[in-house]
Amino acid sequence: MAGGVTTAHPRPRLTIAAETAAGPRRSIRLMPWLPIGVIGFFVLVAIAAPLLTSYDPLKINLVDRLHPPIWVNGGSADHILGSDGFGRDELARLLYGARVSFLVAAFALVIAVALGLSLGVIAGYVGNTVDAMLMRLVDILLALPTILVALVVAVAVGPSFQNLVLLLGLLIWPRIARLIRGETIVVKKQDYVRYSSAIGVPGWVVVVRHVIPNVLPTLLVLTTLEIGHVILVEASLSFLGAGLPASSVTWGKMIADGRALVATGWWIALFPGLAITATVMSFNSLGDWIRDYLDPRTRHL
Repeated sequence: MAGGVTTAHPRPRLTIAAETAAGPRRSIRLMPWLPIGVIGFFVLVAIAAPLLTSYDPLKINLVDRLHPPIWVNGGSADHILGSDGFGRDELARLLYGARVSFLVAAFALVIAVALGLSLGVIAGYVGNTVDAMLMRLVDILLALPTILVALVVAVAVGPSFQNLVLLLGLLIWPRIARLIRGETIVVKKQDYVRYSSAIGVPGWVVVVRHVIPNVLPTLLVLTTLEIGHVILVEASLSFLGAGLPASSVTWGKMIADGRALVATGWWIALFPGLAITATVMSFNSLGDWIRDYLDPRTRHL
């Protein structure tokens, strides 16, 4: 206080480093716990399916056909989520269907990521004719409707797990390759990359040490978003009868089985439909959060 006037001390501002450090903590508090919980739940029940139910998801028992869920009038504890038109337990089919969906997505993305990352980095780093040829191939593949092409090929080669995984992987890698190529071009223009090339560091060493580590955040976001896309495409193909063999249990097949029984057995298609919706939306929400978290421009907004 000087001359009867109180001097107000302004609130100290955070330094840039402190603001940057505060950003991740704020983002962590805002983590999408609901999508993470939904994904974790379906992964756990898919792994523990044999422990959670004693029913065979493929065993037909016409005596128990069209039992409603336990909370509906006429339902019983024997079939918590009811049974379908062939007497198969809906809960068992839902659990084993989750296992199939996640396995297809995992193996298909391994193929897609391997192709998309390698070809995207090659196109962006080498450039010139190689870049032009690969990008024209990517443009052609991206112009094709994914589900239509998958349906035609699946019908031509026949339904099987291996064919479906390979087909989905080959249809998805162009999406990854295009974005990885763009990230590679940005990294290639950085001073430290140019300096490494100027002093004679081999190109493959530059790619391994500098390019790939810098494109991994983008790859992580793409992979998370594509998981939901793969699950949706697989369910669509199974619904149309061109995905996996009839001996497999998938969410898409469950919806197809309940299509003609909506009036009398609404639960047959409802529960797998809700499972697909929840899973796809959860992966998309998680992917959006990861993208925002890894972007330094929005991390501490």
